[in-house]
Amino acid sequence: MPYAYPPRDFECSYRHGCPYLDGLSTTWVFGEYRRAHDQYQEHLRIIETLGDRLKSRDDRIRLLERENAELKAKLTAVHQRQFKANKKKISEPVASVSEGEKKRGAPVGHPGWVRPKPDHIDRTVQVPAPAVCPHCQSDKLTLMEETTEHLQEDIIIQPRTVVTRYLHGQAFCSRCNRPVIQPGENELVNAPIGPVAKSAAIYLRYRMGIPYRKVTALFRELFGLTFVPASALGFDRKAAVRGRSIYEDLREKIRASEKLHADETSWRNDGLNHYVWYAGNDDLAFFHLDRHRSAEVAKSIFGKDFQGTLIRDRYAAYNGIGAHWQACLAHIITTAKEIKREHALLPQPDQDILVDSFASQVQDFFSKACQTGQKLKAGILAYPSAMKIENQFLKKLSRLCRQPLAFKPAETLRKYLIGPEQKNLFTFLRIPGVPPTNNQAEQSLRYLVIFRKVCFGTRSQSGLETHSILPSLVHTARRQGVDPREFLQTLLTNDTASAQKALYNNSS
Repeated sequence: MPYAYPPRDFECSYRHGCPYLDGLSTTWVFGEYRRAHDQYQEHLRIIETLGDRLKSRDDRIRLLERENAELKAKLTAVHQRQFKANKKKISEPVASVSEGEKKRGAPVGHPGWVRPKPDHIDRTVQVPAPAVCPHCQSDKLTLMEETTEHLQEDIIIQPRTVVTRYLHGQAFCSRCNRPVIQPGENELVNAPIGPVAKSAAIYLRYRMGIPYRKVTALFRELFGLTFVPASALGFDRKAAVRGRSIYEDLREKIRASEKLHADETSWRNDGLNHYVWYAGNDDLAFFHLDRHRSAEVAKSIFGKDFQGTLIRDRYAAYNGIGAHWQACLAHIITTAKEIKREHALLPQPDQDILVDSFASQVQDFFSKACQTGQKLKAGILAYPSAMKIENQFLKKLSRLCRQPLAFKPAETLRKYLIGPEQKNLFTFLRIPGVPPTNNQAEQSLRYLVIFRKVCFGTRSQSGLETHSILPSLVHTARRQGVDPREFLQTLLTNDTASAQKALYNNSS
């Protein structure tokens, strides 16, 4: 039987003490029920809020754990690069060459290297035939009419100095109100050490990278010429002062070049971090030591209106310099190798199966691009066909970088390769003479990187200027086919115009 609704004016006589509720008031019970329901809903909201917070923190912890794993992998990779195992690779046994198989060696037609024959003979020594065989000690030898010739080059070390006395004629200057003299041939007025010794000391310092103390020891022991390291420092400062105007003219020649390489590396001056900037090509070399590594320094070297082609890495300080620029593909190959190495050090759950394939394909792709650049330089490929090659490269690179990657360094590289700077990857295919790598700058800076280990940097502003001017002039002389030592002697003994003419092999 269905329950009937009570009348509209019905009022239960047990509302304040219901026997079915153990005598409790129905109004109170219903109010408690409603409060309990509200509290229950509030608890659900609190639980839901705490669940969201826990999920957010779990996600954050997971992200930090992943970043921590990546940083550990990167740190391990850095240590592995710095401290290589002191072990030699076990060479595989060389298989014997079967008959008819070509023996390993130089390519067919490659000329063998032999020492060039001297163009003059200073003395001849007659050596008699032996009386006893030097191999078997037999004394039964028969004299022969034929003779053999052996040419041997050696050096002459004469442990003494050449002292030159200059007797100066004097003339009285009424304007200066004193007697005056003029320098003689190869004379440095009021200098007790001559220009040959000074230029040789500077050469040993800035071409061979020998410290001052060893330079003084070399002159003392081989030539009998004694001077202190502070004097050798004075030689450098004097040459730097005389070469400053040539150095500034070299800066202008750099700015007028059609193609330039650029790079920088660290340096220390009086305990503070500085940087060595390089700009140059196959004919010129310009070094500049500066406190900063900013775009302002780059513009002070290349000028604001440089319209040539700049071969460089991805450092942002070079942005906006040059009408065109070529990104160093060797740096991209190295980056791909480092990504692959760091990714392999991650825990297995954090690895992305696409990263290794991506890094390997990038490495192979840009290695082939560098080979294409070598073929263009050698004339095997013609530049009119390079446009088709560039289009093929761009299409293949787009396919290679289509899939996003979870590993952050790999994703950064992927975005760069398909970003707005993609046009700078293949400039070498459009402009003749532009190489695909910046190895020229790397090799040019290598000298100062090694020299930095020898001298531990500089201590003053004049030291920064000296180490900017003299390496620039010495390396430019070498690239001009000029003997650096002879140029330094000319710099010390002649005027600026003569020294500049000697630097550029009488071409300017």
